[in-house]
Amino acid sequence: MGDETVHALRGVSYDIYKGEFVTIMGTSGSGKTTMLNILGCMDRPTAGHYILDGEHIEKLKRDSLARIRREKIGFVFQSYNLLSRTTAIENVELPLLYNSKISSSERRDRAVAALERVGLAERMNHLPNQLSGGQQQRVAIARALVNDPVIILADEATGNLDTRTSYEIMMLFQELNAQGKTIAFVTHEPDIATFSSRTITLRDGLLKKDAINENIQDARAAFEALPPPETFDDENGEDK
Repeated sequence: MGDETVHALRGVSYDIYKGEFVTIMGTSGSGKTTMLNILGCMDRPTAGHYILDGEHIEKLKRDSLARIRREKIGFVFQSYNLLSRTTAIENVELPLLYNSKISSSERRDRAVAALERVGLAERMNHLPNQLSGGQQQRVAIARALVNDPVIILADEATGNLDTRTSYEIMMLFQELNAQGKTIAFVTHEPDIATFSSRTITLRDGLLKKDAINENIQDARAAFEALPPPETFDDENGEDK
């Protein structure tokens, strides 16, 4: 910034092991976004090392970084990032379009399997504007799964959702983790972090805490404990 160098991250060091479900927490300006960009191979660290699935990311050139993003990382974003004029199944197929080794029939089969995995088999031909926010996020998760990544990176994936839908999405992430998927979930919400097995806390670019969650909350139980959603009485025009 002008003549001033801002160190978004300073001396941060940790490992994420295969099969872990880790949340990365911190307030605005703590370094979460820079951390996610490095983990997702969108930015290179100016110093130090980042090793993903045995590959030294800081040594790779642009094309190799694109290959890593395409083949080894699944991204889930707060705003879903779905193509508005494209059906759910076509959105899920998108990451595979850039892999010439995968035929169109295999691409379709893998997209169908991913949507079935997130419980959207009945909605695969719907456009995003025909889906609820939770369903759109499920499409985004299916898209992240379709290339069978070594890690799923979720950036505030429940940030645009109400509490009930957030817990439903966390149920899905817990199920995927139980099936062996490695997940790094960036959030600023403490209650969301309780659904993971470990929490890394950043503050002012420093790693302030790296702790195992001794009391992992069950997202399904938390969802079922919520009060039922309000319903609308058409006759009286009142909530009931």
